[in-house]
Amino acid sequence: MPTGDGRLASSFRDPCGFLFTHDGRLYRQVNRAGAGDFRLLAQSGLLETLTTKGLLVPHRDAPLDLARDADAVAVIEPEPIPFISHPYEWCFTQLQDAALATLRIQALALERGMVLKDASAYNVQFRGGRAVFIDTLSFTAYREGEPWVAYRQFCRHFLAPLALMARRDVRLGALLRAHIDGVPLDLAARLLPWRTRLQPALLMHIHAHAASERRHGHSGAAAAKVAVSRRALEGLVDGLRQAVQGLRWRGGGTEWGDYYDHTNYSGDALDHKKALVRAFLGGTGEGMVWDLGANNGLFSRLAAEMGRLVIAADVDPVAVERNWLECRQGRQPLMLPLVMDLTNPSPALGWAHAERASLLQRGPADTVMALALVHHLAISNNVPLPRLAAFLAAAGRHLIVEFVPKSDSQVQRLLATRADVFPDYHLDGFRAAFAAAFDIVREEPIAGTERTLFLMRRKSA
Repeated sequence: MPTGDGRLASSFRDPCGFLFTHDGRLYRQVNRAGAGDFRLLAQSGLLETLTTKGLLVPHRDAPLDLARDADAVAVIEPEPIPFISHPYEWCFTQLQDAALATLRIQALALERGMVLKDASAYNVQFRGGRAVFIDTLSFTAYREGEPWVAYRQFCRHFLAPLALMARRDVRLGALLRAHIDGVPLDLAARLLPWRTRLQPALLMHIHAHAASERRHGHSGAAAAKVAVSRRALEGLVDGLRQAVQGLRWRGGGTEWGDYYDHTNYSGDALDHKKALVRAFLGGTGEGMVWDLGANNGLFSRLAAEMGRLVIAADVDPVAVERNWLECRQGRQPLMLPLVMDLTNPSPALGWAHAERASLLQRGPADTVMALALVHHLAISNNVPLPRLAAFLAAAGRHLIVEFVPKSDSQVQRLLATRADVFPDYHLDGFRAAFAAAFDIVREEPIAGTERTLFLMRRKSA
């Protein structure tokens, strides 16, 4: 969220510079404090190496008169990332990919006489199925004998949550939402199984690291007194890489991870639904699509195949993991799967509630798809249909939404263990609830089912 002069509220902690917007475009101001490192980044060849390898977003020079204040020595225009995601929205392998990209960048920086001074997970985004670093000012000159100043941050942002997800429970990745400066190492050490102390990498980088912090505090004063050779620093980075690569999570069966293997759709019905979704998408323009409740991305891919950038969000970590593994293999570079509980979507977080944008603040999307979703929110979570309609209207300009009646076996499954207290949950009630926020453009029954697919357009404010 920009401030009055366009500065992004999330970009204020680095004295070397900050991001701002002007006429709808994103810029980064380089301050005097960062001038030397910024020049070295280019002169060392590191900038060209990282951008050529796709590890750092490229930028171009911009006029200095765009600067927000007199402290500026340069203004650059970085290539924009269409959708900013947060680490607590990533599946296990996304966080692992971001960690490995950060370590690879650190290794390449050392070869050019520089290091990362920041190893925050928020400095990484995903584009085209790959992790990319977005903070051009996170590099500083390497000085012989100095330890890696970002080591603790890397462990908190990457290694600790990955170890918790792999060795305890994948849902512990959500701790990154409660601790936006990274999972505290003493907390991670207490939560990890005792047997992780028998694994040298986790013993060193989490358990012993946490114990050192307890003895010396979090300032790193004790570590700063110890000279670290370049060779030792290279060994540290390589050891962290091996530790991250050695963590594995095998997602088992979850409630919705195999949804399309157990749905009541026949082959013909599923084909008809796909054809309707394609046709409806064709009437919604060319902008970004949010597929809410995307599961493994079966219908998200229809939008991506039409050239649309798709955010495929689902609450099930197994489904999101499978979806990401497909995307990172290059099979659908226009998709970004995310873990998202729509009953508790990502809020605005951080200083003044403005450092990390909420889901809705990152919209609206051109089109929202809510396929086989409404009954879960309305029946399982008691969200009244008018409130659901208002949320979806805030999320996007167009809506492709599926209504699943009570007679459907999936709704019957939800009602099997609870009283039916939903008198307005029927097709006419659905139309009436959504009519306050949307105009119905098209309504089609899905052949071979009792379900109905709608194309809607948000009413003008």
